[in-house]
Amino acid sequence: MAEIPVVYTLTVCPACDSLRSSWKRQGIEYQEIRVDQSQEDLDAALDYADTVPIIIYPDGRVEVGFEGQTG
Repeated sequence: MAEIPVVYTLTVCPACDSLRSSWKRQGIEYQEIRVDQSQEDLDAALDYADTVPIIIYPDGRVEVGFEGQTG
């Protein structure tokens, strides 16, 4: 498992934009996987949820959405 969160996003997604902006301001490192750029990545994200952002934390916790928003 990764040592930083893995975040599945879309290139155009207000909730994803909010997460990127907020985490950048806070200095939170993460691996971003944009599901609209690869069918394989989309298929992997769909194992967790059918909306983004999907955050997979290093401890295995999964969070769908960001601050009550989804895209």
